[in-house]
Amino acid sequence: MKVGIIGSGGREHAICHKLSNTKKIEKIYCFPGNAGTAEIAENISINLENFNKLKDFIILNKIDLIIVGPEKPLVDGIVDFLEAHNIKVFGPNKLASQLEGSKVFTKNLCEKHNIPTAKFGIFQNVEDATQFIQNTKYPLVIKADGLASGKGVYICEDSKEAELGIREIFGGKFGNAENLLVEEFLSGEEMSYFIVTDGKTIKRFDTAQDHKRVLEGDKGKNTGGMGAYSPSRLINNELDKKIISKIIEPTIKGLKEIGTKYKGFLYVGLMIVNNEPYLIEYNVRMGDPECQTILPKLKSDLLEIFLSCCNEKLNETEIEWYSKKSLCIVLCSKGYPDEFKKNVLIKNLDKIKFNKDEYCYHAGTNISNDKIYATGGRVLNFVCLSENFLLARTNIINSIESLNWDNGFYRKDIGYKVIDQ
Repeated sequence: MKVGIIGSGGREHAICHKLSNTKKIEKIYCFPGNAGTAEIAENISINLENFNKLKDFIILNKIDLIIVGPEKPLVDGIVDFLEAHNIKVFGPNKLASQLEGSKVFTKNLCEKHNIPTAKFGIFQNVEDATQFIQNTKYPLVIKADGLASGKGVYICEDSKEAELGIREIFGGKFGNAENLLVEEFLSGEEMSYFIVTDGKTIKRFDTAQDHKRVLEGDKGKNTGGMGAYSPSRLINNELDKKIISKIIEPTIKGLKEIGTKYKGFLYVGLMIVNNEPYLIEYNVRMGDPECQTILPKLKSDLLEIFLSCCNEKLNETEIEWYSKKSLCIVLCSKGYPDEFKKNVLIKNLDKIKFNKDEYCYHAGTNISNDKIYATGGRVLNFVCLSENFLLARTNIINSIESLNWDNGFYRKDIGYKVIDQ
């Protein structure tokens, strides 16, 4: 069987690595992939916005299954396009992907189906939004509508900070945002909750705790994610049932009512307040770096999960996990999430001795003349499974320090709430 993976980050390398251990797969293609996927798959440099060119390559090379990693192709309708040409694809269609593509769409769905979420207002211009924030309670949250790579969110302590966020969002900092959301600030702790579904059956796909702020102690600017650990320290049986019954089931039902099924991974970003879940956001794919944190714990065959979703037979598939804990630290380019140098050589990677439960997933890397270069802000994801989080974190820090890469930085406190408290 031949499989194609769309994407170039750490999430896609983790998926590629997991599938490379499946005997049924004879070849994996990555579109476009990175230096890590190049070791276990064939990287294909192709414009992902050119659906026709991608379709022609898939048909010519007789690829049996396509897995879509990142959000943009999903929101742009790649699943609908490929399925129209009888190509099997894992991922939600264009309408279902509006859960991530439009915060307004999701908020309206929540309102209609009584899904617990922060109170909100929607604004189309600077003037109306600025007028509203003058007479409201702080702190509050301002979000850009549409895709913003996890960065279009401002937690504002006063009107000055809020006005800056409004100007930057409508000024095009996160693309062409036609709408802006002002939300009440929920005081609690965030949790990432994942499911996989074929549109009929919903299966839990573990939990994680992400660390989005760039500096230790969860300070500084928002990023795509500086690290994560799994499982979340917040999850318990009672909370688990509430998340499914109050948030996920009404969402899947709501999508059915507007004529679509949700197939694929669903990332549920939650705020937990006194053991009650509130929806912050949906992502229509696995999180990054949560995917890299969770997948090494998966005991079941990932390919079988993908195929059972595509064939609407997920009810026949059991999902089993290893009991170990997992922690991930992201090594970034100095300057991230602002300006950073690109095409910086990474030496010594081949000299790091990884043990059985240790992994290094490439994110922003490229390979040229057998040398590996950093091309992105988030460069490498170091993951370790262990009986406890402290040991996992210690092992990872030792690996990163042995790399001795002068152009990188990372947070040494990933998992501090579960380790240090």
